[in-house]
Amino acid sequence: MPYFDAASSAPPHPVARQALLAALDEGWGDPARLYREGRRARLLLDAARQTAADAVGCRPDELVFTASGTRAVHQGIAGALAGRRRVGRGLVVSAVEHSSVLHAATAHTVAGGTVTEVGVDRTGRVAPTAYADALRGSAEPVALACLQSANHEVGTEQPVADVAEVCRAAGVPLLVDAAQSLGWGRVEGGWSLLTASAHKWGGPAGVGLLVVRKGVRFAPQGPVDERESGRSAGFENIPAIVAAAASLRAVRAEAESEALRLRGLVDRIRTRVPELVPDVEVVGDPTRRLPHLVTFSCLYVDGESLLHGLDRAEFAVSSGSSCTSSTLTPSHVLRAMGVLSEGNVRVSLPVGTTEADVELFLELLPGIVSAVRAKLGAPTGRESASVRGPRADGAAPSGVADAPGAQSSAAADAAGGGAEDEGGVGAGGGVESRGGAGADAREEAPALTVDALGKRCPLPVIELAKVIEDVPVGAVVAVLADDDAARLDIPAWCDMRGQEYVGERAAQRGAAYWVRRR
Repeated sequence: MPYFDAASSAPPHPVARQALLAALDEGWGDPARLYREGRRARLLLDAARQTAADAVGCRPDELVFTASGTRAVHQGIAGALAGRRRVGRGLVVSAVEHSSVLHAATAHTVAGGTVTEVGVDRTGRVAPTAYADALRGSAEPVALACLQSANHEVGTEQPVADVAEVCRAAGVPLLVDAAQSLGWGRVEGGWSLLTASAHKWGGPAGVGLLVVRKGVRFAPQGPVDERESGRSAGFENIPAIVAAAASLRAVRAEAESEALRLRGLVDRIRTRVPELVPDVEVVGDPTRRLPHLVTFSCLYVDGESLLHGLDRAEFAVSSGSSCTSSTLTPSHVLRAMGVLSEGNVRVSLPVGTTEADVELFLELLPGIVSAVRAKLGAPTGRESASVRGPRADGAAPSGVADAPGAQSSAAADAAGGGAEDEGGVGAGGGVESRGGAGADAREEAPALTVDALGKRCPLPVIELAKVIEDVPVGAVVAVLADDDAARLDIPAWCDMRGQEYVGERAAQRGAAYWVRRR
């Protein structure tokens, strides 16, 4: 079964397996003890620390091992903020950071701190000038800034060196989450703290790295002990640490040649998927990206069904689609980028992926997408939906009278097309604007209103696609939806289809998304 989800967890590198087995025999002692077994364990731990430090490009006494990459992030952020609490309580993060960073930011806010979020462009990349603005415009002095080296969902590499220079000029340390990139090379630039996770490069799970440069004020939080310079409490898992360091050295030795080979395979996917599958958006930076990762989104596709279809075809991939989330909310990364979230597929190739595996994926993908679209009733031409309002030719749209999704009069009111009542909207369409192209307090009523209330991604967009040609050019279609993904996917659909997204309007339930036919 081709495994295409290395960004979540890479398959164990053979060197990691060998080192782990050897260290289980030699490294079980307490490295804090002076007897033979303790000295042997200490030698293994020190050698692993030196190996990892060489790979990172830091001093061995600047690096400690943690229980996971997430723990490294949480300990790094908490310790840096505490160490600089006399400076201020401001924290700056990008909008596309890993959830571990965002969770730490939320905890900081709950504790009374402030967080400034830096937005990204459509490729998922931050601008160094935006970090400079955030450092200057924070509600209170900034104690720490955070930036990932490369995004875990779309592969976009961030301008870490430039942002680090901006932070240095402002006197603010920069913490870099290097989990996705460290296996491919060092993180350049004058960063102050760095975190990583061994299972991302083929080492064992349960080992993280936390690097704190000399001179950075740092105060470990929570109960501490004498282990790992007092920065990571608890008995060190020496066999796993040895395996993590050995595998990092091994993958870095192969990184240059393997990156070149995998980049070629990813370029093939980036090029051919839009050719083979209609209505696909490839997301992320096309050039400044990780060599092994590509993400694309398919219109009119339920992400969960698509992943199940690929799994039945024996391909393991992941998704940032809201359709695969228990919360049914879009990925915060895709949301920040403003790209399509429905039918989202992330392909991240592990070391050793073959050309034949990629070709088989490209061969099977179109049929799987087509089957999901057919099951959902996605449009293949001009089709009608359950709407209320005149067709372009003046006739009533088909399916209004008997369709289960036909809108109620209350829904029409909410979309701006009903008579005025106590809690409703005036007959002239006067509805509150909450985004998009700003409009007058009272606007023209929509020509059609699609009632997609209670329907989940991607059904609101499918319903919109079915009726857009039922209105004249220049007329508005309103889509009533209470699925949070519609807020992202309807504007993205307009961008892909050359239609005008007018904006979001208040509704009695959910929201009304207005689209003008071009």
